Amino acid sequence: MNDVSTEIAHTAARIVVEEGLEYGQAKRRAVKQLGLGTRAPLPDNAQLEEAVFEYLSVFCANTQPAELRALRELAAVWMTRLAEFRPHLTGAVWRGTATRLNDIHLQLYCDDSKSAEILLLDKGMDYDVGSVPGPRGGEVDRLSLTVPCEALGEPIGLHLTILDTDDLRGALKPDARGRTERGDLTALRRLLDTPGTLD
Repeated sequence: MNDVSTEIAHTAARIVVEEGLEYGQAKRRAVKQLGLGTRAPLPDNAQLEEAVFEYLSVFCANTQPAELRALRELAAVWMTRLAEFRPHLTGAVWRGTATRLNDIHLQLYCDDSKSAEILLLDKGMDYDVGSVPGPRGGEVDRLSLTVPCEALGEPIGLHLTILDTDDLRGALKPDARGRTERGDLTALRRLLDTPGTLD
């Protein structure tokens, strides 16, 4: 990583942690804050994630592990409630970089794309429907709701991305560092049973 992309990574890491932004937004904001042009060499997500872990260990070591645990425990509750849809946790809560500013992102693998909505309606829960890019290039539905987190004493955003059952194949393929982009409830419980780890 060259000096410019290193500087972008460290600035973006601070933005990710302090404002809860996604990586792409944080990189763009960092470029702007640093007064760099659009051709500036951006760090990739793995480099940014490394910088986020570094920032957390220096500035948030006293608070972040407990906040991450609270979010993971809340994710486990919802994964249990949504078990019929084979939920997988993804994003900062799965990767271990989340603070109380981050939302929980679950991917649901459904035979019928409306079945998760029906379950939420049956439970009398309010949600918004949006869309995000899916694994096959098209748009897929994302259901967003706000749920209470007793451990943090505040509401947390919960986003449910609705995917086809067939998309589950290859979902746990590891990246170059041997880490997966998502994990099921069993994998999440393993993380919760391993005290003292950020990731």
